[in-house]
Amino acid sequence: MTLFGTGPREVAPGAVHVPGWLGFDAQRDLVTACREWARGPVPMRPARLPSGHRMSVRTVCLGWHWQPYRYSRTADDVDGSPVAEFPEWLAEIGRSALADAYGDAAAASGYRPDTALVNFYDEHAKMGMHQDRDERAREPVVSLSIGDSCVFRFGNTEDRGRPYTDVLLESGDLFVFGGPSRLAYHGVPAVRPGTADPGLGLRGRLNLTLRVTGF
Repeated sequence: MTLFGTGPREVAPGAVHVPGWLGFDAQRDLVTACREWARGPVPMRPARLPSGHRMSVRTVCLGWHWQPYRYSRTADDVDGSPVAEFPEWLAEIGRSALADAYGDAAAASGYRPDTALVNFYDEHAKMGMHQDRDERAREPVVSLSIGDSCVFRFGNTEDRGRPYTDVLLESGDLFVFGGPSRLAYHGVPAVRPGTADPGLGLRGRLNLTLRVTGF
């Protein structure tokens, strides 16, 4: 799907950044879809951690509802509504992304994501270093960025500290992490407001992460 990107770049074993993977029209279509998902049946909201702290990022889920730190079919921490379905066309995007990132279309054909976390970052939002380990499966995570650029910090699998690599993710970029990097700590220490193309009609950053839950 890459039109103007520079091709895949391996950040760590199993972690690949593909700049400019999503074309402008595809980005705009995803902005429209995300706006629809944000309306419900479960509205986009900041998740509350067990400590009581609310995340600065707002999230809506597809397929399975994520709340720290478990998945369910209903949004028990919001209003109990059933979560929106995970569309097959989004799974197809995930398989195409995996094929392009890893250069292995045959292996990617078996990728069956069944949930997506759609995160919205305003200019003040951040994401602390964390692992995506609430899934039973350990298949790769496919991450798509739309809107404002951000600093994406990709770390090691042992702890939240160094070594880590800071990657600038811009609108349309793809980032995939699996294999030895599947449980790497990662986060977003900063968003760069005002960097999105005005034609997207979006202020802020959208991040879609596709996953296989194994449930």
